[in-house]
Amino acid sequence: MANLLFGLRGRITRAKFWLVALVIFVGELMLYAALGGNIAVLIDPPEELPSIGPFAGTIILAFGLLVMWILLAVAVKRFHDRDKSGWWVLIVFVPLIGGLWYLIECGFLRGTDGPNPYGPDPLARY
Repeated sequence: MANLLFGLRGRITRAKFWLVALVIFVGELMLYAALGGNIAVLIDPPEELPSIGPFAGTIILAFGLLVMWILLAVAVKRFHDRDKSGWWVLIVFVPLIGGLWYLIECGFLRGTDGPNPYGPDPLARY
């Protein structure tokens, strides 16, 4: 599990990519609710958001940094599964199409069959 979430080597499947995204989304909602947030506000935000205080801000910052690293690690491994360098995660910085390209590459396209320079096929049955 630690290698899945924090390591930058290897390959992962689309299912694991989407599972991590779902767990992070649910975790963010739970953290928001635990810090006293009203989840309904996310759907219809008021004109002014209330102050959350320094302690909650520190927790949110720490959680955000952790989530950023996990998302980076998972994206690098998805690009490895597509037989591309992990540097392809930088595609998200291309205006207009970068984010869409990233989503299609990592979330919808199947990885390469068989082993590649980044490791064995995660779907192969040995």
